[in-house]
Amino acid sequence: MAQQKKPRKRRKFTKEFKADAVGLVKSGSKSIGQISADLDLTESALRNWVKQAEIDAGEGPEGALTTEEKEELRKLRRENQQLRMERDFLKKASAYFAGESSRSLK
Repeated sequence: MAQQKKPRKRRKFTKEFKADAVGLVKSGSKSIGQISADLDLTESALRNWVKQAEIDAGEGPEGALTTEEKEELRKLRRENQQLRMERDFLKKASAYFAGESSRSLK
């Protein structure tokens, strides 16, 4: 029987750690596979960090979002969701109170 790997818990890395890892890749002394193994990372995570660093440096494809733009978009989406919930609540509350006032007038 083959043993299945347990999924890893999601980890957070500092900007400095990511920048150092990207620096190692850019130095070209080792392959991405070797660096990711040395740092106990997945290759895909390290490749994504390198790609995002290139975008942040202005070397990415046309229209790609920088890290700052992605964070702002995340924040705006969260705020938009909150505002929609508040709007829906106010709609329901006003409909409820409008119904109450029309019943009390009869």
